[in-house]
Amino acid sequence: MAEQDGSAVRDEVAAARRIVVKVGSSSLTTAAGGLDADRVDALVDVLAKVLDGDGKGDGGRDGDGKGGTNGKEIVLVSSGAIAAGLAPLGLDRRPRDLARQQAAASVGQGLLVARYTASFARYGRRVGQVLLTTDDTSRRAHYRNATRTLDQLLAMGALPIVNENDTVATDEIRFGDNDRLAALVAHLVRADLLVLLSDVDGLYDGDPRTPGSSRIDEVRGPKDLTGVSIGSAGRSGVGTGGMVTKVEAARIATAAGVPVVLTSASRAGDALLGRHTGTFFHRTGRRSANRLLWLAHASAPRGALTLDDGAVRAVVERRTSLLPAGIAAVEGEFTAGDPVELRDTEGHPVARGLVNFDAKEIPQLIGRSTRDLARELGPAYEREVVHRDDLVVLD
Repeated sequence: MAEQDGSAVRDEVAAARRIVVKVGSSSLTTAAGGLDADRVDALVDVLAKVLDGDGKGDGGRDGDGKGGTNGKEIVLVSSGAIAAGLAPLGLDRRPRDLARQQAAASVGQGLLVARYTASFARYGRRVGQVLLTTDDTSRRAHYRNATRTLDQLLAMGALPIVNENDTVATDEIRFGDNDRLAALVAHLVRADLLVLLSDVDGLYDGDPRTPGSSRIDEVRGPKDLTGVSIGSAGRSGVGTGGMVTKVEAARIATAAGVPVVLTSASRAGDALLGRHTGTFFHRTGRRSANRLLWLAHASAPRGALTLDDGAVRAVVERRTSLLPAGIAAVEGEFTAGDPVELRDTEGHPVARGLVNFDAKEIPQLIGRSTRDLARELGPAYEREVVHRDDLVVLD
């Protein structure tokens, strides 16, 4: 947990080629809630210099020619649309109701991207806007489309600016915070590094405003967070996240094989060069099939299937497909291909998967073997309700 010499370099960070950077609303806006052009320009200055290979450290090494002159590529996940739209609409604080949040986002998103466009133009760089909802990462076809768009933008030398599509997102299809969105985007684009920028310079072992609290330099796994109080310090009146969401985003990313640096926006340059600033979360897992990560962390279940005890053991312990014989009950309205929650007999979620049947078809399948169903209803019913390749067990 001890802090280290700021002159040292984190080699894994310095060597990262494709980087996702997430910045929160509080780092881009004024105290009154409007967009702060100077703060945006300061962030862009840092990102442009990293892409151009300016500064000391790995940023000056030759690369493969993609993205920046040194081979680095950056995807920026930027909050701030709702905050930027407050002042123009005469709002003195972030509204609580969804309709006015969507209105503020509609006004603010244009202002936000226009500011980024002008700021990056100072360095001769183009930007591209990508707005996502959970549907875009929880449905396979949408997921592939988002991947292709981001890859193509990077291949053509443009810097993607990603945000949640607050203008149309409803409560059912919202990410809720851009920290989780950033973790999923890092996996989506196969990033080498995720950098979370906040108004706090790292993760502390207590409230950073309390004397005696110290910054945690590295986190290698859940054990390093034992006894650490992760409250909402760092949450502002214009954003939706806090330290809890950032730690959860780090958990998602590192479990998917993407290391994470958490620090303040004012120290973004040092963080991207690999210097010992902020908190470094080591990767805890390896890259997995894309759809399994979004299925676990981005999908919004359209319904639920209750499993008997035998089916729970088969799905959770043996990682088998879910067959009709193991289903005890069904609820919700969904169609084939939708994500559904799999629960035990006490109602606890144990897994999530993509269902192969419509909700109205399930009742006639409950408790029956696929052989019997095929004999009575036809060969189309001789299949799994949820195939193991489209199923993820929940922690």
